[in-house]
Amino acid sequence: MERIAESIMLSWGAKRMMLAFATGALAVLALPPFNFFAVLFISFPVLVWLLDGASGSAERGLLGRMRPAFATGWWFGFGYFVAGLWWLGNALLVDANGFAWALPLAVLGLPAVLALFYGLAAAIAWLLWSDGIGRLAALGAAFGLVEWLRSFAFTGFPWNAIGYAAMPAPLMMQSAELVGIFGMSALTVFVFSAPALVGTRRGAVAGLVAALVLFSAHVGYGWFALQRLDSAPAAPSNAIVRIVQPAIDQSAKWDLEERERIFARLLALSALPPREGEPRPTHIVWPETALPFLLTENPGALSRIADMLQVGQSLVTGAVRFEDGAGGTPPRYYNTIYVIDDEGQIIGFADKAHLVPFGEYLPFEALLRRYGLTPVAQTFGGFSAADRRGMLSLPGGLGAVPLICYEAIFPDLSTVSEARGSLLLNLTNDAWYGMTPGPYQHLRQAQLRAVETRLPLVRAANNGISAVVDAGGRIRGSLPLGEAGVFDVALPSPSDQFSLIRIRRFNFGLIIVIMVLMALVARKSKKQRFD
Repeated sequence: MERIAESIMLSWGAKRMMLAFATGALAVLALPPFNFFAVLFISFPVLVWLLDGASGSAERGLLGRMRPAFATGWWFGFGYFVAGLWWLGNALLVDANGFAWALPLAVLGLPAVLALFYGLAAAIAWLLWSDGIGRLAALGAAFGLVEWLRSFAFTGFPWNAIGYAAMPAPLMMQSAELVGIFGMSALTVFVFSAPALVGTRRGAVAGLVAALVLFSAHVGYGWFALQRLDSAPAAPSNAIVRIVQPAIDQSAKWDLEERERIFARLLALSALPPREGEPRPTHIVWPETALPFLLTENPGALSRIADMLQVGQSLVTGAVRFEDGAGGTPPRYYNTIYVIDDEGQIIGFADKAHLVPFGEYLPFEALLRRYGLTPVAQTFGGFSAADRRGMLSLPGGLGAVPLICYEAIFPDLSTVSEARGSLLLNLTNDAWYGMTPGPYQHLRQAQLRAVETRLPLVRAANNGISAVVDAGGRIRGSLPLGEAGVFDVALPSPSDQFSLIRIRRFNFGLIIVIMVLMALVARKSKKQRFD
């Protein structure tokens, strides 16, 4: 092990860059759909050893000395994001004539930008670097901070935060209730970096024991939390949810000739009888923008929905909402969830608040449109964001926290100000990404929102993966990627035992403070040894 560590520390030039890139890419095997989290015991020790050997010339000043560490972190991040996000390019091939030119920007450009955060993490850690367990704490704290920064900087894109790699199953998801995904990211880096200490000896026993204790606590708390959820009294739910997954090809979704077929398919799937002896659904849920037309401009559609619904049933569907412009301003379009009762009346709606940049709207729109750029989802020329987020009331006294598409990857959006609600409602259209890892990664992140809030998750996806998840992150019913169909599930009950978001934030901050103090003490000790 020491020989390997020394060889990695002394690597330079292209070999060092490719090694960092490869170990970053290897870490993606810990994410869905692979879930092989043990690879992190390779990726992060290698990153630690690379940073051990990343020192610039003292003559170049502080920034010059930080550059090798930043470059090492950047190459690690570039490998991680290229291997983990290559499937984004599939969305540009839906309309290849219009967007194929941007494929390199999605597959290489976005990962290059996101890798800057990991370069920053490595540079921050280098400032507190030492030769023992303290450097693991420095690296963990730095990664936790940049993953938090990634959740809001430039509108935010916390997809595949490192912490998800340590949560491949519900048993290993429960710690997110206490520390959130950013706290989990910091702890994940610390624990999985521990084998690096074996290669450099100093602090190996203390570091490995600390990592073992933390990992055991992680799994132990998972067992405890799931047992607590299962033993807690819960009022049985009277709501039976039917999830409809139509599996409509994205290229056909807004084809004028396909609209009637798509709508008829949704109605037919929704009207299927329940299994023998099973109750009929009370709530039918369609995916994001399921309706291939403007609902309010098609009153006949509401009549057909009313004919399909039985007495007491309601439909929750994604659709595009149209709003006339005032005072000569252009009309506005919203990515919306509608609630429709058995008489065909719209009784509630919620608009998407956090839009996908370049996908649903153009940043710096006036400037970029001059150069012919349009959003990828350009059917209506782009969407407008909701003015505010609020609870969506569903029949049966249910309060749903609306999460449209990738809003589910933002922990702060899984709560709204006025109340906790009864469930998380995630409508999405992952058909953009085809049969790739993307939909699996998206589902995992939505599962974690259920654990963090201790609310059940109802998720309807156009082409997968649709699921109903309980407050422990366990899937109670689902349809696989690419399969059309329906499934009925009794809505799981929310848990009365849940962590407030402010508690998770406090715990995350506490983890960072402890890790920084560990790093400072270790660095001071190292300095005293060499003085």
